[in-house]
Amino acid sequence: MREFLLAPLPTGKTPCREAAIVALDLETTGLDARHDRILSIATVPVRDMAVVLAEAWQASLNIDGDLPEKTVVIHGITDDQAAGGRSLAEILPQLLQRLCGKVLLVHNAALDRAFLDRACRQLYNVPCLLPVIDTQALARRQHRRRDLPIKSGDLRLYSLRERYGLPRYGAHRALNDALATAELFLAMAAEMSPTGNCRLRDVMTRWY
Repeated sequence: MREFLLAPLPTGKTPCREAAIVALDLETTGLDARHDRILSIATVPVRDMAVVLAEAWQASLNIDGDLPEKTVVIHGITDDQAAGGRSLAEILPQLLQRLCGKVLLVHNAALDRAFLDRACRQLYNVPCLLPVIDTQALARRQHRRRDLPIKSGDLRLYSLRERYGLPRYGAHRALNDALATAELFLAMAAEMSPTGNCRLRDVMTRWY
């Protein structure tokens, strides 16, 4: 955690092509970070505005007890699979190593960040602080700039991918969703800056 907190971060002036970006997705037992648990984590690096699939990473976390039936239907992770995962204390340092000095790329960042923040506070008693690109917030910003109405479902990950002509993957699998988010970001960035000269301040939703 000390290495993570002391690592230098890019500034808003940093060209996107020069920034180290990591797409992340979490699958959880529910939507409330105060009570629910992380089931699986996946990361997919983006360097030089390209997906580095060879360095993708995923991990399953150990959950004691039965999983809520409604969440099993969504993510497909069974009780046996959850019981066979590793502990948060083992997985979180590996995740922080992959995020160290990077820009976090997430779809609907508030949810995943809440779980990351709680995990860091639980193990290290410090918050998880990272610059964030949120593809959902970025899409919302684009809709508002164009004065377009936002209908229910318009800002979902796979609805946005369909708009950009991207292929559909199986949803609610951490690695699939991390990859899907990375590809969506690249398509959105290319639309915003066809010359490829975007800077982090053009795409970042906020700093944490």
